[in-house]
Amino acid sequence: MISIPHKTKQFLVLLIKLLIVGGAFYFIYNQLANNDKLDWQKSFVLFNKNQSASGIAFILLLSILNRFFEILKWQNLVTFIHKISLNEATKQVLGGMTTGLFTPNGVGEYAGKALFFEKKDTKKIIFLNLICNGIQMILTIIFGIFGLLYFNAQYNVITTKTVGLLFGLLILLCFIPFFLKKFTIKGYSIEKMIHKINKIPKHIHQKNIFLAICRFLFFSHQYYFLFLAFDVKIPYLTAIAAITSIYFIASSLPTFQFFDFAIKGSVAVYFFKFLGVNEWIVIFVTTLMWFLNVVLPVVIGSYYVLNFKSPRTPEWEIINEINLTYKE
Repeated sequence: MISIPHKTKQFLVLLIKLLIVGGAFYFIYNQLANNDKLDWQKSFVLFNKNQSASGIAFILLLSILNRFFEILKWQNLVTFIHKISLNEATKQVLGGMTTGLFTPNGVGEYAGKALFFEKKDTKKIIFLNLICNGIQMILTIIFGIFGLLYFNAQYNVITTKTVGLLFGLLILLCFIPFFLKKFTIKGYSIEKMIHKINKIPKHIHQKNIFLAICRFLFFSHQYYFLFLAFDVKIPYLTAIAAITSIYFIASSLPTFQFFDFAIKGSVAVYFFKFLGVNEWIVIFVTTLMWFLNVVLPVVIGSYYVLNFKSPRTPEWEIINEINLTYKE
C-alpha cells in the first residue's frame, strides 16, 4: 500500500484553503461588480447626504452584535461537550461561515465547524449546529408569519385562502413530530432526535433561545435603520412586518449563501413596492445588509481558514479521509 507523502498532504491542505478563500473573494467581487440593479452613484450621493459618524457607528455596531450573539449561541451550545473560549467560538463560527459560502443553505458550515473538534465529536457538533441554526429558523418562521399577516391585513399581498393554508401548514408542522415520532430513516427518527435534544440541559436551551431572539432583533432592526438612513419614512410596525416577512419567505427558498442578498433583494423589492420605496434603494440596502453581515465576517473567517490547524491529527482531517491508497 502506498499512501500520499507528507509534503503532498501539506500542499493539498494549502490548495484547499486557497480555493476556499479565493473562491469566497471571487464570488463576493462578482456579485458586487456585476449587479446591474445597483445604482452606486445615486446610492452614494444619498448616503453621503445623510451620513453621520454616530449613524455609521451604530449600523456597524448592530452588525457586530448580530455576529457576536451568534458566537455566544455557539459557545453556549458547545458547553454541552466541553467549554470553549470566546476566541475559539469566534474562529469556529467565522471559519464555518467561510467554508459554507459555496454550499446550498450553508451546509458546508457543519463540516467547517466539525473540523475544529476531535473526530469522535463530529456527530455531536453537527447536531449542535443543527440546533443552533434550527432555533434561528423557527424564530424566523414565527416572526415571519405574524409579520406577513400584519402586512397582508393592510396591503392584501396574499389571498385569504393562502393565509388559511399557511396556518394549516403551521399546525401540521406542530403535530408531525407526534404522529411520525417513531418513523425511521436509516436508523434516525424524530423520537431519537427529541431524546437527544432533551439530553441537553434546559438552561442551555433557554440561553440559546434568548440569544437567538436578541440576534433576530439586531439584524431585523439594522435593516429598518438602514432604510431610515436613506430617507425612507415608513411606519415602524409596517416596516418590521415587511422585514420579518422578507426573511421568512427568503429563508424558505433553497439557495447558496453568496446568492443570499439576491434572493432577499428580489423578495424585498416585491414587498417594499407596496410601500412606494424605490427599487434601487431596496436593492442597495439589501446589498449593504449582505455586505455587513456576510461579506465582512467571511473576510475575517478567511484568515481563520488560512491559519486553520485541526486538533484531530497533525494533518487536516479532510485530507486524511480522502487519502488515496493503491495496491501494488
